[in-house]
Parts: sequence; structure tokens; C-alpha cells
Amino acid sequence: MRSIFLSILLAFTVFSLAAQDSHQLWLRNDRKPVPVKIVSAKNTPTLIIAKQELQQRWQGKSDATVTLTITKNSKLKNDGFRLTPNEVEANTDLGILYGVYELLRRQQTGEAVQDEISNPSYAIRIMNHWDNLNGTVERGYAGMSIFWRKDDPFVITGQDKTRWQEYARANASIGINGSSINNVNASPTILTTDYLNRAKAIAAVFRPYGIKTYLSVNFSSPKVIGGLPTSDPLDPAVIKWWKDKVKEVYALIPDFGGFLVKANSEGQPGPQDFGRTHADGANMLADALKPYNGIVMWRAFVYSPNDKDRAKQAYNEFVPLDGQFRDNVIIQVKNGPIDFQPREPFSPLIGAMKKTPVMAEFQVTQEYLGHSTHLAFLSTMWEECLQSDTYQEGEGSTVARCTDGTIYPQKYTAIAGVSNVGLDTNWCGHDFAQANWYAYGRLAWNNNLKSDQIADEWIRQTFPALATANTASTLYAGDWRENFLVPVKRMMLESREAVVNYMTPLGFHHIMSANGHYGPGPWWAPEKMRADWTPPYYHQASANGVGFDRTKKGSNAVSQYREPLASQFNDPATCPDMFLLWFHHLPWDYKMKSGRRLWDEICAQYDKGIQQVREFQKIWDKAQPYVDSARFQAVQRKLRTQSSDAVVWKDACLLYFQQFSRLPIPYYLERPVNNLDEIKANEFLKRIP
Repeated sequence: MRSIFLSILLAFTVFSLAAQDSHQLWLRNDRKPVPVKIVSAKNTPTLIIAKQELQQRWQGKSDATVTLTITKNSKLKNDGFRLTPNEVEANTDLGILYGVYELLRRQQTGEAVQDEISNPSYAIRIMNHWDNLNGTVERGYAGMSIFWRKDDPFVITGQDKTRWQEYARANASIGINGSSINNVNASPTILTTDYLNRAKAIAAVFRPYGIKTYLSVNFSSPKVIGGLPTSDPLDPAVIKWWKDKVKEVYALIPDFGGFLVKANSEGQPGPQDFGRTHADGANMLADALKPYNGIVMWRAFVYSPNDKDRAKQAYNEFVPLDGQFRDNVIIQVKNGPIDFQPREPFSPLIGAMKKTPVMAEFQVTQEYLGHSTHLAFLSTMWEECLQSDTYQEGEGSTVARCTDGTIYPQKYTAIAGVSNVGLDTNWCGHDFAQANWYAYGRLAWNNNLKSDQIADEWIRQTFPALATANTASTLYAGDWRENFLVPVKRMMLESREAVVNYMTPLGFHHIMSANGHYGPGPWWAPEKMRADWTPPYYHQASANGVGFDRTKKGSNAVSQYREPLASQFNDPATCPDMFLLWFHHLPWDYKMKSGRRLWDEICAQYDKGIQQVREFQKIWDKAQPYVDSARFQAVQRKLRTQSSDAVVWKDACLLYFQQFSRLPIPYYLERPVNNLDEIKANEFLKRIP
């Protein structure tokens, strides 16, 4: 009888879900709000938003009273808040707003509210948008820019403002308080009057939600748009030009956050063009911003074709400059030493600079993890990085503690995420890619959160159980938990590891196709192409083995890590398998910890990734009764493509590397179904951005 009742209930629920879409993200208003009384002595724009959120989304006791209190509590840091079931207390209006969002989140997820304090791990929690002024988005897979467009670039429509407001609200709901709104490969024209006026309009929409606006700047701007003969950071005329430009920006945007700079990297101009250092360039900009409390986020993503190991270059360039930067300069460091790979060890630069603030840079957009086609929940990657122990100040010197001010006192603490947002209806191109935006914000607020909790929160808010009748609600909620929440959460938590398995297992890295970094391309090495832009530079496959030798006998990149990590990484017997081919070049018959030889282990890992994605397909198909038809079908199609792509990845890589190993693919594993020559021939048939 119970199963019949549930079947009827599920059928009704599926019907009621049919018209939904994913534009509301994790802020859905699927339930009718319950009446609530709000007490607040102030009525600022930010507090008005807080009250509206309570009125429109309250699911607590009917006619309950919620008090919003601005106070001076020494236990609260920055925009932190104190939360009870019926009160939000904070030192700032923005803290009140964050507390309201937390209170509403708890109601949706069912997590009890105690008398508790929540302070942010980082003072600055920023989204980096790689949006170009013509409306395209570099490494963007969710449509055009929400900020810029090619046609009528300076016209600001009501639709623009609505989208900016929705974006700001989503960010505020997860604690993000900054947005750099243009590409780090910056056009100098961003600092011209028309574009600054558009930035001013964006900032006005952001302001009530506590989102500060930042701009990426091109180091050659004084010459390109200022008409100066040079952009030398020590030239008095250049210094004056930047001071005047900063004054102009703050006249338009009084709460402007500062500049993000990519310099002397991948062809971008910088201070080294004039024989100056990164510190010279960053300090010049920092001095211009200092009177307005602005900051410089100076990226450490630097590499040139001159070094034998690209992974060492950021450390080698920046560590000697430690202590030479102004106190409003933060060095922005990618989580790994190469470039947002599916798996990398943490960057050794984190923790090594003890006198200079360092902020981690994560990539929310999936440049190297299947774009907006593959399901990859990246919270597990970021948690792995944040909880990695650097040992810089002894055991427990995690990446999180080295960057959040716990170990090294610093004026500013910050973290950055490269955005995956675009004009697509679902914002991120894949419904589950929204979870990465959500996870980044949650970890930026609390860098000790676990991915299991984050996934649980996101699912409960994005795909809530919606049965309403009391008996029905109890039965349906239990069924929803068992047949939707638990398996879908498991799928999310395993998804990034699955991508690693079918793309870059055992420490392989940067073996993606040159066609948008989407498919496999371990063979790609055109004549006269600089070596560190080609996959063979990284995998070093030959008849005698595979992997990059970064041991003391190789490039000695292991020496950039503190003990005991340096010794652990240096020895293949103690090096974690997940980093084995990152640090070691090993023979194909090397005996692994599993007892298999290396070649057989590589084959097994690629096959495991395929099996994992096929299991994801089964999980999602079984979840159909609990999801609206539009989102169910969209995700189902993506998973089918991902499963097919995973097979191509396995076949391409195993058939390619087999040319060197000259060993059979173990017969207990699936046979290749694609031919290597055909995969190569089709690699560039469709250009992928």
C-alpha cells in the first residue's frame, strides 16, 4: 500500500515539476513564504534587501519575530555574524545580510540553528571574470558575458540591470563580496571613459549586496591609451598617469576595490619589459591605490620557454621578492604549479612567501575538466588543496592556514575564483556546474567546510523535496532522501575523481588537446611550437617509461617543498600514487603499490573512470521522478556525452601510450572502440573555444 501511495505521489510531483528551470540557482522560491515579523532599528539599502529576503523566503514558525541587530561585538570579524533562531547580530549591515541568508539556508536544509558565530575565513572573497569587452568570455562555456557586449556596448538596459542584480544576489547569498568584471588578459580600453561609466553602473547595482567592483588592467595602458612613450613603472610620468587614472576611477566608483594584474605572462606586458621586477610594477600601482584603500592582486602565473621545468618558475621568480611588496599587494597564486589541471599538488609558493600576503586562485570554470559538458564537482579538488599541509611552519601549516592569516599576519586576506558565469539561462552551461559556483563561495567563507556538507546543502536548495501534505510530505521526504539525495550526492562527490581517472590518472597532466583543452591530445607537438605548450613536454613518454622527473636527479622541483614533503615526493615508494607521474619518470613495468605494473595500472585507472561515469548515468536516470523534466533531460544529455567522451579519452591515451610501452591492454578491461588515427584526424574538425 505504501509503495502504491508513493508511486501516485511521485507521479503527481513529476507533473508539478514540469515547468521549472534552473535560472533561480540555489535560491528557489518553490514554497509559499510563511508570515514573519521583522524588527530592525535601521533601514539602509542592504538591510532592506535582508528584510525582503526574510519576507519572501521565510519557512520558520508563522508570525515569528526576527530581530536584526547592528552591534559592536569584538568576537565578530569583518562582516561576520551571530545567529540564533530568531536573531541576526552583526557589526555591519552586510553582516546582517549574510546572517539572513544563512538563517534561510538552514531552514531549507533542515540544519538546526544554535547560538553561534560565523566569521569569514578571508576578508576578500572575489570572483574573477575572464570577460572580454566584445562580450566573449575566455574559457567561458555558458554563453556571452553578463557585463559586456559588442553591439551597443555602452547602452544599459533594464535587462542588464536585472541580470547584474540576480548575479549580485547569488554571490551575496554565499558570502562573495567582490567581482573583477573583465579579463585578466586585459584590454587597455577598460580604463577609457565609456567603459568606466559602464563599470560605474555595474558597481551601483552590486553595492547594496556588498559586492565591490574590481578591474583587470593592462600594464601598457599609459602608453596605449595615455599617449606616453613608455609604461616603465619607475618613470615619473607613468607614475603620475596611474595616480590620475585611479583618482578618476574612484570619482566614479567610490567603493572601488582595486586592480587585478597579469603581467609578463603569455605575452602580456609587464615591468620586466623595462628591466624592473614584479615588485616594482605592483608597488607603483599599490601606491596609486593606497589613499583610497584599494588593493593590487598581482598574479604569479608566470612562465617562459627558458626554464627546463615550467612548474618551478613562479616560485623562482617570486620567493626572492618576498618582503619587497607594499602591504596592499596580494600575490594571487593558482592552486597548483602548472595551470588548473584536474589534479596537481598545491603550489609550493603558498606558504613560502612569509612576508607577503598570498591568495589562492581556483578555477570555477572547467577549462581542463570537460567545460560545461562534463559533470565535475570541484569542491573536492579545492578541499584537497586547502587542507594540504605545506609544513612551512611545522605540521598543520595547511594551505588554508597559510592564506587566511592564521599563520602569517597580513593586512589583507583574500581568495579568488575564476567564474563560470554567462548569459545562459542556467548561468553556468550545466545545471551541476552551478554547484561549483556555490561551493567556491561557501569555501571562501569557511575554508574548513567539507565537500559532503556543501553538496548536501546545494542539492537540498536546488532540487528540494516538494510534497506538501503532512502524511505525503513525511513519506515523500524519506523516499527523496534515500533515492535522490544520497545517490546524487555520491555522484557529485565522486565526479571530479572520475574525470581525473579518465583524463589524467596517476599524476599525468596537461595532455589535453590544443583544441580548447577539451579532448585528449597527448601527441600534439607541432614543429617549432615552444615545448612547454605541448603535452609531450609534460608526459615525457618513451620506450623506457613515462612521467616528468622532478626529483633531485631531475628538475629538482621537489626541493621547493618543505620536508617531509620534499623527501616524500622524491621517492616513488612514498610519493602518493595520485602524484606519481607528476614527480617521477618510471619504467612501464614499475611495480605499483597495488601490485600491478605501471602500464596495467594506467589502463585500469582509465577504465575505472569510464565505469564511474556510466554509474552516474544510472544514478541520474533513477532520479527522474524527483526532478523537473527540463533539468532532468538537460543533465541526462550531458552525461551521455560525458560517457562517450570518457571512452574517447581512454582509447586515445591508451592507444597513444601503447606505442611506447609496447604492452597489451589487460584482457579483463574493455577493448578500445575508437582508432587512434581517426581520433587525431577528427581533433580539430570542430573548433572549441
